[in-house]
Amino acid sequence: MEGEGASAPPGAAAALAFLPDGAGVPLSLEPPPGPTAGEMLRRLQGALRLPPLAAEALALWLASPLLEVQLKPRHRPLRLVRQWPELLLRFSLGSHADIAQDEPCLQLRRNVFFPKSKELELEEEELLRLLYEEARGNLLGGRYPVDPPDGEELGALACRLRLGPFQPGHHTPHSLRPLLGELLPPPPGRGGLWGALRRRGPRPPPPEEGLLRAFARTPGPEATPADLYRAFLRRCHALPYYGCAFFPGAIDRPPGGLLGRGGLRPVSVAVGLEGVTIIDPREKHVLLTLTFPELCWELVGAVGQEGDGAMGQEGDGAVGQEGDAVGPPQLWLEFDGDHEGAPVNRLLRVFSPQGRSCGASSPPGARGPSSGGGHGALTPPCQGGPGWSRAEPPHTSCWTGSTGSPQRWTWPPRDPGVRDPPTLYQPPPRHTNKLYRDTDITVTPPTRSHPRVWG
Repeated sequence: MEGEGASAPPGAAAALAFLPDGAGVPLSLEPPPGPTAGEMLRRLQGALRLPPLAAEALALWLASPLLEVQLKPRHRPLRLVRQWPELLLRFSLGSHADIAQDEPCLQLRRNVFFPKSKELELEEEELLRLLYEEARGNLLGGRYPVDPPDGEELGALACRLRLGPFQPGHHTPHSLRPLLGELLPPPPGRGGLWGALRRRGPRPPPPEEGLLRAFARTPGPEATPADLYRAFLRRCHALPYYGCAFFPGAIDRPPGGLLGRGGLRPVSVAVGLEGVTIIDPREKHVLLTLTFPELCWELVGAVGQEGDGAMGQEGDGAVGQEGDAVGPPQLWLEFDGDHEGAPVNRLLRVFSPQGRSCGASSPPGARGPSSGGGHGALTPPCQGGPGWSRAEPPHTSCWTGSTGSPQRWTWPPRDPGVRDPPTLYQPPPRHTNKLYRDTDITVTPPTRSHPRVWG
């Protein structure tokens, strides 16, 4: 492979950067502290012959089965790899045995801060292919839940890219059946035993028949691969969670049903440039989708928010000390709803060890109050409304104890009712967004693991 950074000199340390399709590209590593993520991205960009806009559309990630981190250009991947166990203690729920065996790999993936509008303006086929491969992997892995009709349309475009133009008589349901696992996303969950028992009606047709009908509607031979990649991405843009950062979490499960069980319900929190989506990862079902103009949020209980030694604060990726915590941070979402026809305010509490990074993934102009118990955020999207208050933000260190060595979150929280729901507020626009500036990483759970090679 030609290009800058395509291969490492003999005897030199090297790392493999994995592309969305699973291919690995070797990159040379200088002695510690090693190159920055920005330097490695430029080398990878030259090796793949990508256009200059690829530096905005793509980013380097450190990923493992326990944690994923989008790197800023000033971060040094080699240093963060050495500090990986400390990051897992702060941001993951892995056991001590899992943390001891966990090892990150370097991945090239979509930048969560890259706007969708710019994505459709891309012309370079290789760059579009990388974005297509990542989106297709998220669909097949179940991170992007879709309804069967939408899944058939997306699968048909993937089928068109793989098999060429549709040919009646040659392409049949029988010929597509072996490829279903590589073309169609997993179906939504059945809703448990009671949902299966309640389901009545005729049996749906086999999925290969719907895929064949959608395949017959795909563009003909005149369509280029770039056109097909762009069409696939345009359909993905209709998904509110496309291009988002995903965070593990849990929400309160209201007691009900025959057994009257409550407790916590595991969810995935997708935060992007347009809004927030709460997804049930087991059932592949969207529970709630809100745009930033429809919600306000408050981060409660995040530790180390006032001048702590957070990662990357000085551009070197150092990990600071963590306060003694007894539970994960809470992300409170306030939005308008209705109850028996009357408008009401609703509050949703999300527990997540990565709650601080959830706030950092939203755009700087669509935010709730900052951490630390003082004004520090830009004007949030909500502009008044029922229950809206200008009160001072609540103190946000209810989970924080004395400063000490990094501590593990307890899951579920020992006392989730330690405080009342916070009073959300609208801070003056003159204050800067300290939370956004001081948060240096975007953390998500991985969809799948790749082989890791660090020379």
